[in-house]
Amino acid sequence: MLQRTIRLFFVLLFCSSFSTAFCNGGDEKSRAVLALIRRVVPGHANQFQIGFMEKKNGKDCFAIESIGNKIVLHGSNGVSIASALHYYLKHLTHCSITWNGTNLHLPKKLPAVPKKIEKETPYRYRYYLNYCTFNYTMSWWNWDRWQKEIDWMALNGINMPLAITGQNAIWKEVYNGLGFTDKELESFFSGPAYFNWFWMGNLDAWGGPLPQSWMESHKALQKQILERERSLGMTPILPAFTGHVPPAFKEKFPAVKLKKTDWAGFSPVSLLDPSEPMFLEIGKRFIEAETKAYGTDHLYTADTFNENKPPTNDSTFLNDVSKKVYQSMAAADPQATWIMQGWMFHFQSKFWQPTQIRALLNAVPNEKMIILDLWSEKNPVWNRTEAYYGKPWIWCMLHNFGGNVNLYGRMEQVANGPAETLHDPAAGKLTGIGLTPEGIQQNPVMYDLMLENVWRQTPVDLAAWLNDYTRRRYGRKDSRAEEAWGILRRTAYADSVTNGGPESIITGRPTFGKNTGGTTTTLSYDPQELVKAWTLLVAAADDLKTSDGFRFDLVDLTRQVLANYASVIQQQFAADYQRKDPVAFARNSQRFLTLIADLDALLATRKDFLLGNWLEDAKRWGTTVGEKKLYERNARNLITLWGDKNNKLHEYACKQWAGLLNGFYKKRWEQFFSQVTADLQNGRETDFKKLESQLKDREWDWVNGRETYPVEPNGDAVQQPITLYRKYVGEIRAAKPL
Repeated sequence: MLQRTIRLFFVLLFCSSFSTAFCNGGDEKSRAVLALIRRVVPGHANQFQIGFMEKKNGKDCFAIESIGNKIVLHGSNGVSIASALHYYLKHLTHCSITWNGTNLHLPKKLPAVPKKIEKETPYRYRYYLNYCTFNYTMSWWNWDRWQKEIDWMALNGINMPLAITGQNAIWKEVYNGLGFTDKELESFFSGPAYFNWFWMGNLDAWGGPLPQSWMESHKALQKQILERERSLGMTPILPAFTGHVPPAFKEKFPAVKLKKTDWAGFSPVSLLDPSEPMFLEIGKRFIEAETKAYGTDHLYTADTFNENKPPTNDSTFLNDVSKKVYQSMAAADPQATWIMQGWMFHFQSKFWQPTQIRALLNAVPNEKMIILDLWSEKNPVWNRTEAYYGKPWIWCMLHNFGGNVNLYGRMEQVANGPAETLHDPAAGKLTGIGLTPEGIQQNPVMYDLMLENVWRQTPVDLAAWLNDYTRRRYGRKDSRAEEAWGILRRTAYADSVTNGGPESIITGRPTFGKNTGGTTTTLSYDPQELVKAWTLLVAAADDLKTSDGFRFDLVDLTRQVLANYASVIQQQFAADYQRKDPVAFARNSQRFLTLIADLDALLATRKDFLLGNWLEDAKRWGTTVGEKKLYERNARNLITLWGDKNNKLHEYACKQWAGLLNGFYKKRWEQFFSQVTADLQNGRETDFKKLESQLKDREWDWVNGRETYPVEPNGDAVQQPITLYRKYVGEIRAAKPL
């Protein structure tokens, strides 16, 4: 009787302190959080209860405690409660949830919280995504995949996600309303793998025409995304008008002023001059239509000169442009706040001097604009613009370009930079931190580390954090794993040389040079050091092999060691060619092809690295045979040539994936070797320009191909790396440095 009275007392006490949602779970906010808990830990969800609490100092917060036989998660909103759940799983059960390997091996009865835990974030905003992520990674995502990502966002404290899915349907409505026919818009809308560059005003129509079914399905998908994000307390950012208009615009409105921009070799696109009254009209129509379809949280994204230099550096012009873009938002939504990337101030830093930056920013009231310092861990702009001259701004980790596959990061900067900047008097109105990668689902350690900053305002003790990370990820403490990660920390994850990490010569267009086109193989570390880490993980395999995270890391580290070693072999056959030694050339070129095949077999052991999933996910969106072909061509094109046969962005979004290595890169090298071998045997010089043209034809044939690739892993993700270790470690150790 006494125990029942005590339990009742605690329940009544808690209900009087927090939302009634704790008592009945009946309101929408509570239902959303409870559903997330059931998705994340379905077998243990009944051991948790939730309650809502007030923010502290205007910032989100959470608390965790045990009451009776329940673990009680309090938070200022759904994101905060989800973060409390994640904190509990990480620090009290030593679990890990990442894109590339999850450890949720929980005891039947979850451990009690010995002492109440309370956390408060120093950041009002925790931003997520880059325009490019929506294509380099998310082009073919369905609702199931989006739901998992939104859960991951909430668990990691993200409350300000970019949300640009489904915009083409809105543009169609707006331009139909201005008299443009669907036929005229076919030369405007890009294919689905290119829509973010379409939105940014970089290109028209490439990869199209965009089917109506795609617009309708993604309008529905955007509604699901936004409903879920908002139900958890997030404030999504929607797109706004930046001036990009259809090619037929000049014919319909001959009196208006347009300017043409030329980006990356694509046909010029038309941008409406902001001084034109129609600029405000179209911007207002778009936000009205968007709000009608999707609602609004009054946050809008727009970047007027994305990798396009303005026609003049005149400060009055730049001020007017910025003012008109903001006015086009505010005309439809007086509460509008403009979220702007600071990327252009770095990308075209010679143009964007203090006078030009001030002119662009000062046109908008400080409280109506937030700047994303897009690459804070490598090339910050805030510290050379007086913290964006008074605008609120967000410290961001960019990290990845093109969704490339490599071991890469700047751990020290990410562990220390946010907290140091937070306490820097020169940081002005630092109001948040964020993730702005061009591609995700790689290097999970860097994203786990960056998000460690959300609920703290002191630097991360990197050595201690990495040891805890390996324990959580691998399910147990292991000194060999800790030592391996110590090596990775000071090598691949201390990169101060490359932008987004080195690539493998395998994925570059065949050459005898160390680098080629968009493929840079320069390493910031001694590759032999990586072999030491590889040796340690191989030694730990028997003890850690049941860990999903370990299996991914062992494959990924093996991949990186062999991808680096490819350059050694390549320089050997390059030297063979220079000596005109056909026997040695044949031997070393075959070693190179064998290495590619071995890498393909290695990557085939993990679903994370399968080309087949990318292609099949694309085709799955098609409602007709023609649509399936279009989407597959988009998917193949983006990760290889990017554009046409002569596009200078080829290999920008290259992937070290099973299927792509054997099906595209290996065959391309085979063609190269076949021609060079024939020339060596016949004593003639190779015509490399002619050969490159032939290679481009083969590449284009693959882009338009239809062969299928596996969608399920094949082979053992522990045994295969061990086999390759035994095969290659001796010759790699013996290799002379480049």
